[in-house]
Order: sequence, then structure tokens, then C-alpha cells
Amino acid sequence: MVFTSTTAADFDAIFTELLERGKMDIEHVSAIVGDIIKEIKDEKNAALKRHIAKFDQWEPVDDDELKIDPEAMKQAYAELDVALKDSLHLAYDRIRAYHEKQLPKSWFDTEANGTILGQKVTPVDRAGLYIPGGKAAYPSSLLMNVIPAQVAGVAQIVVCTPTPENGPNALLLAACHLCGVTEVFKVGGASAIAAMAYGTQTIPKVDVITGPGNIFVATAKKLVFGDVNIDMIAGPSEIGVLADESANPNHIAIDLLSQAEHDEMASSILITPSEALAKQVNLEIENWLQKLPREQIARKSIVERGAIIVTETMDEAVALMNEVAPEHLEVATDNPFELLSSIKHAGAIFLGHNTPEAIGDYVAGPNHTLPTGGTARFYSPLNVENFMKKSSVIAFSKQAINEVGEACAQIAHTESLTAHEQSVRVRMD
Repeated sequence: MVFTSTTAADFDAIFTELLERGKMDIEHVSAIVGDIIKEIKDEKNAALKRHIAKFDQWEPVDDDELKIDPEAMKQAYAELDVALKDSLHLAYDRIRAYHEKQLPKSWFDTEANGTILGQKVTPVDRAGLYIPGGKAAYPSSLLMNVIPAQVAGVAQIVVCTPTPENGPNALLLAACHLCGVTEVFKVGGASAIAAMAYGTQTIPKVDVITGPGNIFVATAKKLVFGDVNIDMIAGPSEIGVLADESANPNHIAIDLLSQAEHDEMASSILITPSEALAKQVNLEIENWLQKLPREQIARKSIVERGAIIVTETMDEAVALMNEVAPEHLEVATDNPFELLSSIKHAGAIFLGHNTPEAIGDYVAGPNHTLPTGGTARFYSPLNVENFMKKSSVIAFSKQAINEVGEACAQIAHTESLTAHEQSVRVRMD
């Protein structure tokens, strides 16, 4: 972990490196992913089966084996531990309640001359959700992707998830049943993204693809964007923490490690005006590392991509964190809402000493699919509107076309678009 202060001689170089943490070598894998996409477009299921045999080490006998039987999902749900089942239901209810508040509405406005202008909001017909399932299974990611699509009113939801050695994760299957999802396919990686983007004999072509994944998944989403919509290009997970002397160093340390244990490429960054807190957090991190089952992953992340920065003031700390634009941002102070108006760039903001990032991953309610690598400067969390689109509505009366038609015709004439001009003039008195 880098431990530095804003007065250190090499601070600018260290901080610049932090700002570039989200860079993925997409060019390095673009050719590989491009070939995978082309094979899926050309050969469809035949290519899918070949890729599954290569990457997931099992060979589908026929097309039907690509799909998970809804009865298997129902059985997995029935066999869930009662406490875990209750926890998933709690998460589902809270996530749904939050996303229902996001639902945009169509609107119409009538002017005095009879003109009607408005906006019609409509869900996409089909959504494709990618749920990682290689090293681990993430039922929470299924909830976070399915629920906003359902709230939006998407008619057909398609889920793709890798199943190494043809072993679907029982908890993920149970979550699918809880959400009422029936079209789930045992396909992962760039192959899954291509299959959902262009369709195969088994997997329907969708309108939007959402969900996290590795660099191959991220690259595939980038390459198919335009043929379908996507949510974002997400990279490794990250957390930023703004804290002062009121923060508990033990809490801050484990919060930083909550992201480090995800991935060796994850980033954990503490910025504080308290040097005493910074030193104590550094010690507590080592104490916690020795207790973590995923110590090796977390330690590499902390050593190579973690940082503690000591500033002169909290205002300076906030300014630096705005440049970082972290995926998750904790504000560990006694009066965190005082800083909220100064925070401009963060995927999700966790306020106060009792709000760890982990609560947002599962049961808080807001979506945990968030912009990474500084893209919180221009991306939003996954939300209901990712599964909807807007149409403009325009209706002019005879009086309205007479009132504003001349201005329209003049502009069209200036642009030498005669048919445009005349299509207005023929309607005017």
C-alpha cells in the first residue's frame, strides 16, 4: 500500500497512477474477442458449443442443453436454507422498492394554439443480463440486474452465465426462481455477449446488455455497442474512503479490504487529513489480512493498487477524491452530509460511520452495478432507465403551423432543403 502525503515530492506521479487505475488493455484482447464475436455471428450455436468446450470444459450434447431447466431453479429455491431464503427476499424487496422510485413517466404539454408536445417512455422488448460465474457465483448481481429490468416493464429477460464443467451454482439458480426468470443459458464470456447481441438458434437477440464481467466481457460489450445498447464498460472494483479523526481505523481497514478481496486488480484508497488515523488504518489492514480466507488476493490488491493519502484539510481530501471519482465512496465523519454537496463524482456514496460499502452490495436497495475506473465522472449506476427509451411526441394544430411555420420554412430555405421548406408551406394559409 502506498502511504503518502500531498507534500511528498513524488505525490503527483503516484496520484496520476491512481487516476489511471481503470485502464484496461482492451486493444490487447480486441482481436481475440473480435474473432469470437464473428464466429458466433456466422456459426451461432455451433460456435457456442465449441467455445463452451474450450473455456468451460464441458461439451453440450444438443442445443437444449444450453438452457437451464426452470424446474432446476425451482428445486434449488426449495432447497435453500430458510435464513438465506429470507435474506434473499429481503434484498429483493428493498432493491425493488428503491428502483420503483426511479421509474420515469411519459408527459404531455398542450400550448394555447393547440400544439401538443411530450415524451413517451417505453421499455425495450428484450434485455440480456450477463452474470459472472467463473471463480464465484453472484446471486446479488442477478437481483441487481433483473429487478430494474422488471420494474421498467421489459417483456423478455435473458440471462447468460458461465457454468464451468456444466455445474450451475445452486444459489444463483434459486435467485433466478425468486426473480421469476426462466430463460437462463449456460454460456459465458465474450461468447455470451455476442450471442445476446446477435442471436443464435437458442439465445434470442436482445436490445440492451447489462452486467459486469472480466476484460473479455467488457471488450465484447464495447465491440457490440451500437448493434445493441449496453449499460457501461466496467473494470475492477474499487473503494474510496474520506475519513477524519472521528473514524474507527478498524472499520476503515476492513472496508478497504472488502474491495481488495474481490480481485488483485481492485483499488482501495483512503484520503484523510488525519495522519494518526492513516497510520492506525495501515496497521489494522495488516491485522485483518492475516484473518482473511482470500488473503493472497487481498494482499496483492492492497500492495499494488492501494493507497493512503494524508492531506492538509478535508476540503483538499474531497477535491482529490473528486478526481479519483471512485465506484464506491464512504464518508466516515461525524457529519457526513456536510460534505455531500462538495462530492461531485462517485458511483455510490455511503454516508456515516455505520454505512459500510458492503451494505450497498446486498440489501440497501440502490444498484451495486456501478461505474469504475473514474467513469463516475460521466456514468450513472445501473438503473431502470437503462432498460427504457424515450420517444418525442409532437402534434401541431392548423393554428400552430400557421404561427411558427414561416420560421421553420426560412431555416429550411437557408439550408437549401427545398422539400423541407415546401412540406411546411403547403400546410400554411
